[in-house]
Amino acid sequence: MAKPVGRRRFITIMAAFAGLPLLRGTGRAALPVEPVVWHGQALGAPAMLVLNHEDRAQAKVLVTRVVTEVRRLEDIFSLYREDSALSQLNRMGAIAAPPTELVELLEISRRFHVLTGGRFEPAIQPLWALYARHFARLDADPAGPHQEKVREALALADFGQVRVDRNRVAFSRRGMALTLNGIAQGYVTDRVVALLREAGVTSSLVDMGENRAIGARADGQPWRIGLADFEDADAVDTTLDVTDRAVATSSGQGFQFDADGRFSHILDPRSGTTAQRYSRVSVVAPEASTADALSTAFSLMAPEEIDALARQQTSVEVHLKSQ
Repeated sequence: MAKPVGRRRFITIMAAFAGLPLLRGTGRAALPVEPVVWHGQALGAPAMLVLNHEDRAQAKVLVTRVVTEVRRLEDIFSLYREDSALSQLNRMGAIAAPPTELVELLEISRRFHVLTGGRFEPAIQPLWALYARHFARLDADPAGPHQEKVREALALADFGQVRVDRNRVAFSRRGMALTLNGIAQGYVTDRVVALLREAGVTSSLVDMGENRAIGARADGQPWRIGLADFEDADAVDTTLDVTDRAVATSSGQGFQFDADGRFSHILDPRSGTTAQRYSRVSVVAPEASTADALSTAFSLMAPEEIDALARQQTSVEVHLKSQ
């Protein structure tokens, strides 16, 4: 079984434990309590959930519900579980009676694929696999895969050739494969936020690979998200204040195929090359899935293109850091 690809992250949660009563109170003065904290992974990325509540037993029940939901969604979207719905689709070229969440996320992906002129391309997986196989060889050419192989992989990178409905998902061409790594963490984050809201949460910061705030902090101040070159950096270079919004960041430095850092995981479906324009692209949006997809696509777009597309969206902010 393939192992998850480790990626460096560029977001740090600032003062995550400050002022964090997360559930609706009863009107009584809240007593200071130790937060219930869960650390784990969601789709291969570090994840965290913090809940402060006067009833620790109820808080722990809610954490358990969140973890169960995350594991269930991983069984659908993970590329690294051979029995996941996505892995079965990639292996067989079609899947009957697909999970509702897979159909929903593919429909969301279709919207961003069209919106970004194909820059957001879930069908890029054959090209990603080509680079991974090439640089796994001890005698790998540092210039990258042969251009003929790149062209063959690009011919399969067309999400428009994926047929999706609630009864069946199928590829139009043999050899196609999907990756949802550019949006699935955002989608999982949004699903966790929905679960917490249904349980009465009014103030929280959820980190399931991407970050999304529920309301403001308990003191009424915005949540603070720091952007840095690495998650464990000594200092951040940008601070974002967010209330009821999500933040996602994409960077070619997050994962690189080669030791020289010339080839990253952000692949351009038009040319087969990797993104080189920005060292970091961060997007603030109402939903984490939106921020996640756009941060990936914007990594492949010129500033004027990004500005024009962002203006078409509701409450989307973009923060670019040049190379």
